[in-house]
Amino acid sequence: MRLDKYLKVSRIIKRRTVANEACDAGRIEVNGRVQRASYNVKVGDKITVNLGSSPRTYQVLAVSEHALKEDAAGMYKIL
Repeated sequence: MRLDKYLKVSRIIKRRTVANEACDAGRIEVNGRVQRASYNVKVGDKITVNLGSSPRTYQVLAVSEHALKEDAAGMYKIL
C-alpha cells in the first residue's frame, strides 16, 4: 500500500492530500529516510511524522485497504 494511503487509512493523518503534501515536503520518514508518497509500506516499517511541534514515530503492525474507526488504531504502535 502507498505511504500516503496508509497514513490516511490508519488515521495518522486525516486526509490523503495532506499526507501526500507532507511526503512531498520531506516531513515523512520511513526507517530513517525521507520517502515519497509512492513508497510501498510493509509490516515492521517505522514511520516518523514531523508535523506540529514534535515528531511522532509509529511502527506498522498491519496493512489493510480499509479499516473501521475502531480498527485503525490497531494498524500501528506509537513508539
